[in-house]
Amino acid sequence: MENNQENKSKEEMVKEAVEEARKAASEAAEEQAGNPKQTGASEDGCGGPDAADTDSADTDGTDGSADSSTEEESAEDDRAGKKVKKFGKKPKKDKKDEKIEELTDRLTRQMAEFDNFRKRTDKEKSQMYEIGAKDIIEKILPVVDNFERGLDAASEEEKENPFVQGMDKIYKQLMTTLEEIGVKPIEAVGQEFNPDFHNAVMHVDDESLGENTVTEEFQKGYMYRDSVVRHSMVKVAN
Repeated sequence: MENNQENKSKEEMVKEAVEEARKAASEAAEEQAGNPKQTGASEDGCGGPDAADTDSADTDGTDGSADSSTEEESAEDDRAGKKVKKFGKKPKKDKKDEKIEELTDRLTRQMAEFDNFRKRTDKEKSQMYEIGAKDIIEKILPVVDNFERGLDAASEEEKENPFVQGMDKIYKQLMTTLEEIGVKPIEAVGQEFNPDFHNAVMHVDDESLGENTVTEEFQKGYMYRDSVVRHSMVKVAN
């Protein structure tokens, strides 16, 4: 009887141990099902293949962006270098070329100055010649006046005299020479008074004549080319 009781007690102990083991296993399973994060965390902590792939992908992405940024910077540097070449300072010329340009510029300036000097000298010479010619003509005119007075004073009988005829020929030759060099008398009698050519020394009222008309000439006036050498001394009417 005692052996049977011991066997029953052993069987009951085994059954109780098995049930406790089942309960412990079921509780452990429930705990794992209720906390999946811990399982994923443990797997991540183990450093599985997915984590390695992710790290490698991240590393590859970083390297690609770095390479593209480096290429862009080099391209910008090339463009900046071209702009510097385009808008930078001009290259220095050779000293020989600079010397040639300097001498050429100096020669051009000297030629221009010489041409201006030549024109100015020619103009001054022309003016000096005209002034000198007018001075000589002005000194000759009294001789012409004396010839005219002497010939006008000769009577008709005296005009047949060879001496008077010779004086008349000299007078005509002198007037021809003056005319050839540009000397000509100013027209006065019958012309309208012009202060640029006439010098009024007398005035007369005469209704038969027009206003400001030259009625008489006391001394002939002469012009040399386009300038007056001597004004005509005249009498003006009205």
